[in-house]
Amino acid sequence: MKKETAVLGNGCFWCTEAIFQQLKGVIKVTSGYSGGQMDNPDYQTVCTGTTGHAECLEIQFDTSIISFEQLLEVFFNTHNPTTLNRQGDDIGSQYRSVIFYMNPIQMEIAAAYISQLNKSTIFQDPIVTTLESFDKFFPAESYHQNYYNLNGHNPYCQLVVKPKVEKFKKRYFTHI
Repeated sequence: MKKETAVLGNGCFWCTEAIFQQLKGVIKVTSGYSGGQMDNPDYQTVCTGTTGHAECLEIQFDTSIISFEQLLEVFFNTHNPTTLNRQGDDIGSQYRSVIFYMNPIQMEIAAAYISQLNKSTIFQDPIVTTLESFDKFFPAESYHQNYYNLNGHNPYCQLVVKPKVEKFKKRYFTHI
């Protein structure tokens, strides 16, 4: 097994954690915060939009089963990468679309992927996903971890998360 890590921010971590957990080759998904100026941020502080952190997922994956490019495909198809600092009703820099690259190779792959998407007609508007050098990742509080799987019955999960998970299953269940 060749383990690698990707840190991706695509809005509320509740909304996509369950999607990445289902991918064959993904070892572990942790919801948390990255890209900000303070150590050990908490949810309440990050929600103010003043820390610079983004809600994101730390994804550990086996590169012999799933590639970074395949993770990017899922990433770009499970959120709107053309809205600046917003995903649906979630507004603020903490919900920005961001790839925290771990090394120059991840940066090159992500930049090429974004360029390819911008040249295609997949999205009507330009991609606003930022590429930021990874510095630190802070796991979110325990009640945020595995959120959809533990709280799938609550109204937010039913109205917002479940449709994303169902859309993902329809599109990817057979080939990733």
